[in-house]
Amino acid sequence: GPAVRADVTVTFGAHKPGLFVDPGAACAGVVEFVDIGLGPELPGPTLQRPQTEDVARLLPHPTGASDKYRRGVLGMAVGSERYRGAAVLAVGGAMRTGVGMVRYAGAEGVVTEVLNRWPETVASILDPMDPLGSLPRRVAAWVVGPGRGLHPMAQAELEAVLDTPQPVLADADAITFVSKKPAPVRERQAHTLLTPHAGELARLLPGTERADIEGNRLSYAARAADEYGCTILLKGSTTVIAEPGHPAIANPTGSPLLATAGTGDVLSGVIGAFLAA
Repeated sequence: GPAVRADVTVTFGAHKPGLFVDPGAACAGVVEFVDIGLGPELPGPTLQRPQTEDVARLLPHPTGASDKYRRGVLGMAVGSERYRGAAVLAVGGAMRTGVGMVRYAGAEGVVTEVLNRWPETVASILDPMDPLGSLPRRVAAWVVGPGRGLHPMAQAELEAVLDTPQPVLADADAITFVSKKPAPVRERQAHTLLTPHAGELARLLPGTERADIEGNRLSYAARAADEYGCTILLKGSTTVIAEPGHPAIANPTGSPLLATAGTGDVLSGVIGAFLAA
């Protein structure tokens, strides 16, 4: 409904989640906190909003003893003949984030595109007779889904990756498969991360509309994390990261300029590098 779009909002006693997650955050302006002594009476937070120094402490920092394996080996099953750019962008996101090695598997034409842009990639061409057997084995984490397509072999590939003990990030087409067959994610013990936008999250939560999620991003991200037993990174004007049993996180960074095709592919590579490290 109608709301004031403020330059400054003064909040008393505690920071309120609605001041840091859209649509409320877009109306709040600069948030000033005034402590009135409620701290000892309050429960733990439902939302955290890290600052620059908090994020910096979480980033992996190579040492003199680092090698490509210690820095992380990332397996990537992304891109297809139709969406070759998704593979190039996702691999690039991982490379620019400092992953030790990317082991990529894809169709021959896509492998050529990836190697032309990122020649340090360890790439393998999928065998049409045994594509699952062509997937890399020695990896620390997986990224699967962006631009991969919705054909049956892509679904079998996703299920094979989810059957491994490594952390898995599933995005884009992989999320569509998960919405139709959620059991492999819900029953998985290893760390799983889904990175939907609001429309994809609506598919993961049947009976939910995209507008509902955009109007209450925090509660729907937390609901999906509980229902699927995994981490949910809900992309959008405020990126919200929810994990069962933990406060959700509101990403304080970003720009409307990120609203362009391909940024989700880059994000998958960036996060995959961190998972591998």
